[in-house]
Amino acid sequence: MFAALMSRICSHSLVSPGRPLRWTIIANPSAGGFTIKSRWKSHHRILLDYEQKAAALNPGRPDSGPSVTARELDRGGGHGSGGAGSLGSCGLLLTKGPGDGAKITRALIDEAGADKPLTGGFPFHLLITAGGDGTSREVLSVLYQAPPITRANFAVLRLPMGTGNDGADAQELDAALGLLIYPVKIEYQRSLHLITATAGKGPFPAFNILSVGLDAFVTHMTNKMKGRLPGDSYKLWVDIASLLYDRIYKVGPMDVRALDEKGREVKAFHEDVLLLAVGASGHRTYGSRKKILPDDRNVCALKQMSLFRKVALKELFNTGDHIDKPESIPFSAHRVEFSGHYPILAQMDGETVLLQKEDFPAAIELSEPVIPVLKLLNRC
Repeated sequence: MFAALMSRICSHSLVSPGRPLRWTIIANPSAGGFTIKSRWKSHHRILLDYEQKAAALNPGRPDSGPSVTARELDRGGGHGSGGAGSLGSCGLLLTKGPGDGAKITRALIDEAGADKPLTGGFPFHLLITAGGDGTSREVLSVLYQAPPITRANFAVLRLPMGTGNDGADAQELDAALGLLIYPVKIEYQRSLHLITATAGKGPFPAFNILSVGLDAFVTHMTNKMKGRLPGDSYKLWVDIASLLYDRIYKVGPMDVRALDEKGREVKAFHEDVLLLAVGASGHRTYGSRKKILPDDRNVCALKQMSLFRKVALKELFNTGDHIDKPESIPFSAHRVEFSGHYPILAQMDGETVLLQKEDFPAAIELSEPVIPVLKLLNRC
């Protein structure tokens, strides 16, 4: 049902008008947007609504269709093997485990590199992810490495079908689907990279928020306990981390130096840092929409604080009001260099890595704008 509805919506899409459109939908069937019954019922209603809206607003595109990759890689699981009625014939490919999203994206990039001109020009590829932040990170990590001439023939749409959806292009499914049926433009977003002093360790990419410290510990424990705890275990581990983090990881002094795009120093400090979060831009959330970066500034550091203050500030992340508290150090930077004396966890859009003393100095750096995403044009 999801595949057929998305296929019909895409066949009326306004993405890249005047060029043949090829779409590929990479979905994680274990994502909460599919497996949580109440969410799927809501999503199903929205999909039906947007199928009707798409057909009413826009003519069908005879030049559009699923990618060759989707048709050829689908092994059906009872749906056939790329034939009529298969998921691939609708442009949908399901992931079955870590790395599948990356493999599909690599095949799609190979297809785009071999594209031949058709009536209306070279095909334009619409790459849609339907899962959580892990699925989109896999896909974007591969697309980031594609040749610029190939990326110029792509656009990405990240549907909010996971549990947190902090990296999605809209918080709600209807707003995301609006990017398919209303006039849009292509904009390029930056990515983030964690660079360490250890050869061969990194760089590690992220596309929403890259951070070190307390929240990376929360992410690490959430990943370890995923499937064992009911509900949103991230929220549970936020509470537990407030009690345990300082006993497992020593919070010590950290030297932090921030640079702008021209390499000029914009901030430097020596503090006991509890958390250091860097976003691909400002106005970013993580951990199920916690507003760690609530304004235009793309960096927030938090100084070490007492347990009482941690408990008091915890709820302020829901509103972004933590940014004005004395423990917060918010600023904007293109590159943030940091060095400490103790091991510390880092997280990249939900994936974690442990940094050891020999990995310092480390840095979190923004890339050039490279990820093509859809943005609504102003509508009268």
